[in-house]
Amino acid sequence: MREANIFPSYRGEMEYVCLGCQSRYPIDELHYTCPKCKGVFLLEDTRFSELEKTSGQTWRDIFDLRAATKNSALRGIFRFYELMAPVVAEEHIVYLGEGNTPVTRSSPALELLVGQPMAFKNDGQNPSASFKDRGMACAYSYLRHLVAKHQWDNVLTICASTGDTSAAAALYAAYVGAPLTSVVLLPQGKVTAQQLSQPLGSGARVLEIPGVFDDCMKVVEYLADHYRVALLNSKNAWRILGQESYAFEVAQWYDWDLHGKAVFVPIGNAGNVTAIMSGFLKLLRLGIIESLPRIFGVQSEHADPVFRYYAQETTPRKFEAVKVRPSVAQAAMIGNPVSFPRVAYLAEQYVKLGGGGSFQIVQVSEQRIIESMLLANRHGHIACTQGGECLAGLLKAKELGLLDEGELAILDATAHALKFAGFQDMYFQNSFGPEYEITPDAQLSNAPRLVISQQEKDRLPEDGFTVQAAQNVVEILGLDKRGM
Repeated sequence: MREANIFPSYRGEMEYVCLGCQSRYPIDELHYTCPKCKGVFLLEDTRFSELEKTSGQTWRDIFDLRAATKNSALRGIFRFYELMAPVVAEEHIVYLGEGNTPVTRSSPALELLVGQPMAFKNDGQNPSASFKDRGMACAYSYLRHLVAKHQWDNVLTICASTGDTSAAAALYAAYVGAPLTSVVLLPQGKVTAQQLSQPLGSGARVLEIPGVFDDCMKVVEYLADHYRVALLNSKNAWRILGQESYAFEVAQWYDWDLHGKAVFVPIGNAGNVTAIMSGFLKLLRLGIIESLPRIFGVQSEHADPVFRYYAQETTPRKFEAVKVRPSVAQAAMIGNPVSFPRVAYLAEQYVKLGGGGSFQIVQVSEQRIIESMLLANRHGHIACTQGGECLAGLLKAKELGLLDEGELAILDATAHALKFAGFQDMYFQNSFGPEYEITPDAQLSNAPRLVISQQEKDRLPEDGFTVQAAQNVVEILGLDKRGM
C-alpha cells in the first residue's frame, strides 16, 4: 500500500486554449474568456503525449491502487492527478471528501417498471450535497497555487448560482480561508430555502438579483471582465477539469469496461456534460478504456436551447438562447449555457470516435421530471429534480427507440433530494402555479395522518391513550392479531 501514498512526480504544462480563435494563453493568471474574441477556454496539457507512453493497463493499476490511499491529496478527484490539473503541488490540493460517490444499481422493481437496466450515480453525497464540489475542489486548489505563486493578499471569489454552485463555492472558501473570501449572486426568490441556507451558513456574502440565473451570470461576467475577482462558474475552465472526475469514476466503477453503457446527464449550464465528454475522451486516448459510453444530454421543455440546436435538420446549425420558464429542475433552468461552445466542440470529437448515436440530446416535460424524481425515490434512491430529469430522459429515449435492449443506463443524480424537498411538497399539496405546467396525480400524493388528537390524548389516562392510539393504528393499517 505504500505506493498509493506517494504523490505523483509527473507535472504537466498547461495552457488556456480558445475554442473561438484557437489563441493560447499561459495559466499564470486567471482567464475566463479569450481577450481577442471572447470565446470560452478549455485547458490543455501540452505534455499529454508523455502520458501515452504508459500503457492503459498500467494506468488502470495506478488509479485502482490510489483508490485505497489514505493520502488526502489523492483520496478525492486528484486520485486521477495526471488527467486533472497536474500543475498543482500536493500542499495546495483542497480535499473535503468530494468524489468517490457511489453508483447504486436500481431495484429490480424499478428496472421492471422502466424496462431498462439502470443505476444512479449519487453525486448528492458530495460534501455540499452536489456535483459542484468536484469542480470547486479543482478550482480552489488552483487558486491556492496562484496565491502562493503571486503572494496575493486578498482574493474575492464570486459566482452566479441557482443554488448548488453557491453552496459549493462558499463551503470551499470557508475551508481555505484567507486570503480567499466568497460572494455569491442568486436570482431573487428562485433558490430553494435549503440551498439558500448553505452559503449563508458558510459565511458568504449573498447578493440577490431580480430575474433568473442568466441575469446573475451577466453581472458576474461583467465583474470578472472589469475587476479583480475569481469567477467560479463553469466559465472557469478549472471547474470543468474537476468535473471530469465524474467520468473517471464511472469508468473505474465498472472496471474500465464501458461497453453497452449509456450515461444520462442534465444539461443546465452545460459544464457537466462538457466535462464528462472530455473525461471519457482522455481515457480513450490513453487506452484506459477501449470504447466510449453513449451520452444522452437531457433538457426540460422550459429551458432547451441545446436540444433545439441539435434538433435542427439544416446545416450549419445556429445556436440561439431561449427565454426560460419556471422549472422544478432549477439547476437546469438556463437559457444561454456558458459552456455550449465546449459542448459543440467536444461532441463533434465524441461522435467521430464513438460513432453515430454516441451523443444525443432529449427533451422532457416538467410533469415527467417531477414524477420521475418521485418514482426514483420511491424505489430507494435520493435523487434531486435533476436526477428526475435524467430518469425522464431515459424514459423518453426508450419511447424514441434510442436505447439498445440490455444497455445499462447510468443516471446522474447531481444533488441530494433534500435540497429540492420543497418541490416534492408542492406536488403533494397541488400548489404549483400554472407556469410550471404540472398537474399532480392524486395517487402519488403522500401526507402524514394524525393518529389521535391532542384533545383526546389529554382526556385519556396514560394507559388508555396508548391502547386507544394503538387501536387507531390497527384500524388505519388493517392489522391482524398474532396467531391469526
